Amino acid sequence: MERKHFAVAGFTGLIVAIQLATRITGTEYFLTQLTMTAYYSLVIVGLCMLIGYAGQISLGHAGFFAIGGYVTAFLTTWDLKSNHGAFVSLLERSGALVSRQDVYGGNLLTVHPWLACVSAILLTVVVAYLVGGPVLKLKGHYLAMATLGIGIIVYRIVLGTEFLGASDGISEVPGFPLPGGLVVTGDSSLRISNYYLAWGVVILGMVLLLNLIHSRVGRALAALHGAEDAAEAMGIPTARYKLHTFVLSAVFASLAGVLLTHFNGGIGPSEAGVMKSVRYVAIVAIGGMANLWGALSMSLVLNYLSLRGYFGTYDDAVFGAILILIMLFAPDGLLRRHLFSDMKRLFSRDHAGEEAP
Repeated sequence: MERKHFAVAGFTGLIVAIQLATRITGTEYFLTQLTMTAYYSLVIVGLCMLIGYAGQISLGHAGFFAIGGYVTAFLTTWDLKSNHGAFVSLLERSGALVSRQDVYGGNLLTVHPWLACVSAILLTVVVAYLVGGPVLKLKGHYLAMATLGIGIIVYRIVLGTEFLGASDGISEVPGFPLPGGLVVTGDSSLRISNYYLAWGVVILGMVLLLNLIHSRVGRALAALHGAEDAAEAMGIPTARYKLHTFVLSAVFASLAGVLLTHFNGGIGPSEAGVMKSVRYVAIVAIGGMANLWGALSMSLVLNYLSLRGYFGTYDDAVFGAILILIMLFAPDGLLRRHLFSDMKRLFSRDHAGEEAP
């Protein structure tokens, strides 16, 4: 078994052990925050791929998270009964719409959560492609400022748009139905199943990214991160790789936004705030810029502590301070991984006639 498979198996065992520990100690209510931590961790690992492997910083990923969350929240709470035209009737017959009751017992006709999720992801892909093309031509602090601008734009839109709930956000979002009778919801009776669902999604995302890293694409990203001009001279389409990695990380953030919105039953404009993006970058930094497992581990610890309220009113200040200290004293992260030595090993195996993992 390859080392990456051992890591996946070990982390899966840790997730199971945590759940069993909460059951033995009678603290299963902790699973609610741990489930939310899983969805935020999905953003973290996608951002780690972008920053640590493609070498592109983003301070706007909270915006992509909010796009996913707000699109699914709006579509699954928008009552189409009053607009019952031919197109709406066609959607209803095709199963794209679903009838349900609101909290007051009234009947609603809304977009099915699966269609809402697909719509959210597609919109994220379109936005990421449209802004990523020109923005990723920038470098250094110019890139950071441009991506920060993206996040601010999304934040101001959701904060000032009435049909998106403005400062109140959107509530009464239904659960997300899955095969086998499973539902992504914050219902306490489904706490354990939702815990495993959330971390299962994270583990699947990690497997995808690990396979990507240990492929020709991963080696191209390593070359791009190390010396972009040299990689370009070697024939590597650096612009395309940067853009595709940016879009992939945006999709991870958007999917996390969709699932967490259904789990929480709503979303507010704070999810698109600048400090959310700073928090994501801080966790990636402390976990190691090119260390997916380090970023995931730090996300598990720091997001959980934050959600449990251990930092109190100083929550944002703590993450801001973490980012400053890491940049000053450990710019490669506390749990840094020797990315380029790993890539050198992969290249040497290729040159020896062996197939890289």
